[in-house]
Amino acid sequence: MLDTASQPVIPSTARPETSATGAIRALGSNPATAPVVLHPGDSIPASRRVLYVVLLGALTALGPFTIDLYLPAFPVLEADFQTSAAAIQLTLTGTMIGFALGQLIVGPLSDKVGRRIPLLSVTALHVAASVFAALAPTLGTLSIARVLMGAGAAAGGVVAAAIVRDLFGGRRLVVMLSRLALVSGVAPVLAPLAGSLLLSVMPWRGIFWVLAAYGTVMLVSAIVFVPETLPSARRGGKGATTVWQRYASVFRDRVFIGVLVIGAMTFSGLFSYLSASSFLFQQSYGFDAQQYGVLFAANSVGLVIGVQVASRLAARFGPQWVLAFSTASLVLWATVIVVFDQLGLGLWGTVIPLFFFMTSCGFTFPCAQVLALDRHGKAAGTAQSIIGASNFGIAGVISPVVGLLATGSGITATTMASVMVGCAVLGVLALWLLVRPRTVARLAP
Repeated sequence: MLDTASQPVIPSTARPETSATGAIRALGSNPATAPVVLHPGDSIPASRRVLYVVLLGALTALGPFTIDLYLPAFPVLEADFQTSAAAIQLTLTGTMIGFALGQLIVGPLSDKVGRRIPLLSVTALHVAASVFAALAPTLGTLSIARVLMGAGAAAGGVVAAAIVRDLFGGRRLVVMLSRLALVSGVAPVLAPLAGSLLLSVMPWRGIFWVLAAYGTVMLVSAIVFVPETLPSARRGGKGATTVWQRYASVFRDRVFIGVLVIGAMTFSGLFSYLSASSFLFQQSYGFDAQQYGVLFAANSVGLVIGVQVASRLAARFGPQWVLAFSTASLVLWATVIVVFDQLGLGLWGTVIPLFFFMTSCGFTFPCAQVLALDRHGKAAGTAQSIIGASNFGIAGVISPVVGLLATGSGITATTMASVMVGCAVLGVLALWLLVRPRTVARLAP
């Protein structure tokens, strides 16, 4: 593969009116005295950046909520459609497949035609598919609707990250992407809890009406507030790159491949916990639904702490060195869970190291994304689509391994953490064999 790691990071380019000169002119400043603007987003007022964080974060959360919000309804769906649990679980598999494939389509398309058209059209598909699911008369119909919902939710995270990369670079990119990573990391944890609350006040079909309403709000908000951030010179036309050229440029980058593996393995470790935790804590440790909810909330706090601290450390020391710490920490705390369980230390021997494992996930997610996107500003949509598809696709394949490892006594902390250890070890190997932190240039200002 072509080694691009040693090349310096070059600030992203933009058309004249969104470049440094254009940004200064838009603010009515004197170019002779105004500060240098390296990226288009540097001139955006702080209040507007907050709006972008909230809106783009909500778009990013649409995918995880689409996937996970209806998980608590599985027993109800099984009884309503008079089918097996395995058949109901296939609707989740279909959603994951649709979500992964949708990202692979939306990302390159957003690099070709701009950000707004794919975002608006695919989000509209999500709204229509959610209504289709709410009215589904059979399980087969619901399964088709779920695949379409997954594909429709794909635009949010891909285009949101691409928009951030269009506007920002260097250390501010770290901060902005850390906010999106916070949402994408916490949303899968909170979605099942929200689904449980919804089921207490409405039938399972109501969950899909809620998702339809959520998608509608996002669609209207995107129409009103999200501008086109991809300069016309970088879209289709003379001199523009093709889809295959963008894929080739991304996959020739050794560092990108390394952080892709790190992100996917970290996400797979997280999903191994999510897929096993309900069985482990409710069946093995005797938690009721409320206690289980408190555990989810506590781990969400750890994830939030990790993301927020990581953004500061990455801006100061470099994301590659934060990853050196966080990937080793993932191995450590997952191993501690296995050792403590074998020593018979019980609930606290699982809960405490699990909190630190989740915190380490929070350190990892934004840094892996920054290293991937900062190097590929001209193919941000393509790069983000690959990241999202690999995260969810590989996690969907690996997380069921926890159930396969379970013995007659069911899922234990050891079976859950063993998969987490394996994923974390692969992440460490990817960091030192592919990324090679010492060869990665420092982030631009």
